[in-house]
Amino acid sequence: MHVKASAPGKAILFGEHAVVYGKPAIAMAISKRSCVEVLEGSTSNINVNIKDLGIRGCIDFNSGAIISDSPKKGILKYILESIKKVHDGSGIDINIDVNIPIGGGLGSSAAVTVATIAAVSAYNEIDLKEEEIAKYAHEVELVVQKSASPLDTTISTYGGLIYLETNAEDIVQLNIDYDIPVVIGYTDTRGDTGKLVEAVRIRRDIYPEIINPLINSIELITEEAKQAILENDKKRVGELMNINHGLLDALGVNTKELSNMVYTARNAGACGSKITGAGGGGSIIAYCPGGTGNVISAINETENALKADISKEGVKITTLH
Repeated sequence: MHVKASAPGKAILFGEHAVVYGKPAIAMAISKRSCVEVLEGSTSNINVNIKDLGIRGCIDFNSGAIISDSPKKGILKYILESIKKVHDGSGIDINIDVNIPIGGGLGSSAAVTVATIAAVSAYNEIDLKEEEIAKYAHEVELVVQKSASPLDTTISTYGGLIYLETNAEDIVQLNIDYDIPVVIGYTDTRGDTGKLVEAVRIRRDIYPEIINPLINSIELITEEAKQAILENDKKRVGELMNINHGLLDALGVNTKELSNMVYTARNAGACGSKITGAGGGGSIIAYCPGGTGNVISAINETENALKADISKEGVKITTLH
């Protein structure tokens, strides 16, 4: 049996950090995808090769030991926990192309997790429904990160543009008949999602009367943004993005590099721009209904930028016998 699976990364348009506390969020799957290939094992262990990151590792399924010389081997924890969900422990070889900036707030760990669960389950001829893949993937992120919302793994599984309802009670596909032209700017400095989520939680515990209203305001912004997107109200979407960015700054997850990109994008013509993802490094998203070229060029002068299209396709499995 020879199986390949891929899953898209994501960009959060509205609601990051607040979503951890059961608030709604809006996110889009992006055209950058992580790909996982599973083959019969060359040894009795789980051998992992992540080509584009230069990571090779060996996982002892029974003991949970991860053997790798790479300083970036943390991603192998996601692989191990994913395999535990759908594998019996026999030797397999796994080849991975991440294709999404690590720690950039673009859902790289979720995409790898979703694609790994999909590929290994298909290799073992386990027929998982999309909701089961999303559920398992969220459980994996909870184990590895200690605290995680279901947003990343949900969008990576289903694709498209989604609204995640309060307390993740339902996933609503926002079916629009127009494109949302966005630019993603990203730094070489990567944020640690788990640490950033925990830092916000600690700040909330110390100053609940200050932080809770910020989180509630992000919820109101997300609800307003949903309507603005459905009505294709470009000006309102941009304004709400800018307000959302200010609240994320107040939560303490902004950096000088991210802020510079946010204002560079606005000065270059973006209708709105904000942090996307956990912050602390990583990425910003700029909404550019007037065109993306000038914004990409401006950000590329100091950092990195790419145009992001909505990926309507979520996780995809290909079985090669």
